[in-house]
Amino acid sequence: MFTTQYVLLMPLALLLVGLTLAVLTDPYIRPEHRGVMLFINALCLVLIAQNLLEYRLAVGTPHILWRTAVSVCGYSVRPVILILFLYIVQPEGKRRPLWVLAGINAAIYLSAFLSPVSFWIDEYNCYHAGPAAPSCLLVSLFLLADLFRNTVKNRRIIGKRGLWIPSFVLLMILFSIYLDYNIKEGQVSISCLTIAITVGSVFYYIWLHQQFVQKHEQDMMAAQRIRIMMSQIQPHFLYNTIATFKALAGKNPEKAEEVAEKFSVYLRQNLDSLSIDGCIPFEKELEHTRTYAEIEMVRFENVRVEFDLQDLDFGVPPLSLQPLVENAIRHGVRIREEGIVRVSTRRTADGHEIVVADNGEGFDIRVIEEAAGKHIGIRNVRERIETMCGGTLQIDSKCGEGTTVTIRIPAKEAAA
Repeated sequence: MFTTQYVLLMPLALLLVGLTLAVLTDPYIRPEHRGVMLFINALCLVLIAQNLLEYRLAVGTPHILWRTAVSVCGYSVRPVILILFLYIVQPEGKRRPLWVLAGINAAIYLSAFLSPVSFWIDEYNCYHAGPAAPSCLLVSLFLLADLFRNTVKNRRIIGKRGLWIPSFVLLMILFSIYLDYNIKEGQVSISCLTIAITVGSVFYYIWLHQQFVQKHEQDMMAAQRIRIMMSQIQPHFLYNTIATFKALAGKNPEKAEEVAEKFSVYLRQNLDSLSIDGCIPFEKELEHTRTYAEIEMVRFENVRVEFDLQDLDFGVPPLSLQPLVENAIRHGVRIREEGIVRVSTRRTADGHEIVVADNGEGFDIRVIEEAAGKHIGIRNVRERIETMCGGTLQIDSKCGEGTTVTIRIPAKEAAA
């Protein structure tokens, strides 16, 4: 029987060993979380060993002192593990009252060496509960309630989807407590609560990884927004605009002041885009594009940007229209005697359509797909249109005739 019990416990022990190795080798887990997880794993191993010893001492020759010590260990360790779970859910917080509570709980069971207040083992090796026997259960239930409160409190940070793992662990522990109180002494070598806490440790490690992935994605999006912004403030545009101020300052100060004001608005709008995670109203992106176009039309008197707007009630990612107009001017129409960029929008049967067409020199569209360092703006726009709006970006260009870029956004995805 004892050998069989060991075989049954091997997967649980191996699970903890594997989890310990994963925590030690994980380069992404925060140092404070790593320490807590290792502490939890160690206490879970202690709890498994305690369960096995208690089982052997309960069914074998009476060893009252040893069995008392092993039982005290189990009653004292369980609340400590629950407090450590709190450190994972809410790293910052006042934990001193909880540690005091755990200390009082341990003291109650330590009194078993001197009095039967908590429990005692008689000469026949039978366990008897004392008046303070429910201490571990009551303290554990209180800690579980606090754990649930802190989990729900964090829902704004981790999101509603992030609540299911800690909530599942809580329910699993509560159910295991119920099962333990309905199992007679000596029937099993390990308690359901020990199994639930051990498995819960694995779930909390997975939960920590989910948080890392979420934060990593947010950091990547922030980095992408910075790259997008920087790609729109090209050095040549900055230098040439400043040169335009200088040229206008002598012959047309009022015009120079107007361009300077528009340029400051343009820069501010780019910076504002860094704080936006989702889509913005198309009208806001249109305003930014007009500002850019007005500056360029001062620099290039042969360039004209026209707008035919029949649909404005939808959303787009920030910095999605302006880069297309910039590409049309920079790579297309500015070398024409009369360069025209036409921006048009219309409502379609299944969504919204934006078209940016120019009469520039055109290009081979395969260059867009193959070039590694060029046309970053268009690739960024396409990726964000696809991921943020569920839309598409199509390029049609003919050498010597011009280029047309068409964005289609499904109606259900287009709300700003």
